[in-house]
Amino acid sequence: MFKPIQIADDLKKYGGYVPGVRPGEPTAKFLDFIMTRLTLAGAIFLTLIAIFPDLLYQQLNVDYRIAYFFGGTGMLITVGVILDTMRQIETFLLQRHYDGFLRKGRLRSRSANPQQAMMGDALALDAVMKIVWPLLGMFALGLGIWAYQTFLK
Repeated sequence: MFKPIQIADDLKKYGGYVPGVRPGEPTAKFLDFIMTRLTLAGAIFLTLIAIFPDLLYQQLNVDYRIAYFFGGTGMLITVGVILDTMRQIETFLLQRHYDGFLRKGRLRSRSANPQQAMMGDALALDAVMKIVWPLLGMFALGLGIWAYQTFLK
């Protein structure tokens, strides 16, 4: 559980700070404000994922089994597994002194040297495409099935 007052006190005690925000109570209010916004955005996103299958089923007349294949828990699990698998592969490659999925440098959060972290790229384009193409394929398959059911039957 996130406690902004405790986090602000710990930051103040150990000499940390949020740039542009005074230590103490203003930092706690700032952290609370940011967490409220993040929580609201996350709740809206999860709500959309949860109602997406119902919209497909009721509004677009997609078959029940197909609509629920593209929504809710299945989508969250699929994305979570893909991200975890990529993280494990990158960790394995970095242990073997490879550069992982990166073109140059390391991810900002994983670099021991802060100057090197500023030069790191995000994932290489080919690694991102290996993730995006299957997802686009699943979307195209669902769109094709919906079009077949809607227009050709």
